[in-house]
Amino acid sequence: MARPKTAKPYHHGDLREALIVAGRNLMEEKGLRGFTLRECARRASVSHAAPAHHFPSIDALLAEIATRGFHELTEAMTAEARRSNGTPAGRLVAQGVGYMAFAAANSALFRLMFSLEVDQLEGPALAAAVNATHALHREAIEAVIPDAPADVQERMVDFARASVHGFITLVLEGQIGEKDSPRALKARGLAVLSAMVETVVRAGSS
Repeated sequence: MARPKTAKPYHHGDLREALIVAGRNLMEEKGLRGFTLRECARRASVSHAAPAHHFPSIDALLAEIATRGFHELTEAMTAEARRSNGTPAGRLVAQGVGYMAFAAANSALFRLMFSLEVDQLEGPALAAAVNATHALHREAIEAVIPDAPADVQERMVDFARASVHGFITLVLEGQIGEKDSPRALKARGLAVLSAMVETVVRAGSS
């Protein structure tokens, strides 16, 4: 005699991770304007109420996605630095290459990470991830101009970050290099990084 079928409790292997993956994919496709918890839940094949078990709000999920983005950005910068020629100036250029490459490969995520929405999010994990990225910039500048006064180093940290971030942001917005080949655009980026390092070195020796 066949046993009566009983309802099996719903089980998702890793709902939190599935929501993060779904959210990141949705971000890449639709951007912030098309980002909803309901759509993330649909893509993760769960009910629209299920995300609340891990992310009580859309801000909580966005914060987690942004946090992971900053970790990946830091890793990309660090990996390029390891492949540099070993000099402080080479490391600074290489970190810039890693920064730009990450942004180009993850444009929607990159925009989220530096958007006003993220500025309004709170959480120690996100703050720590942001600070880790900033620390790489600072350490690289201090290595290039170790004897410069603290205020000069601070200005050069701001200058280096603005140079790298500004260039790749303009590229992503189609304001720079729209008609360039990938090779030509890469050359323009390296030229910007080289000019940035030269400026830092001059500022540190003046």
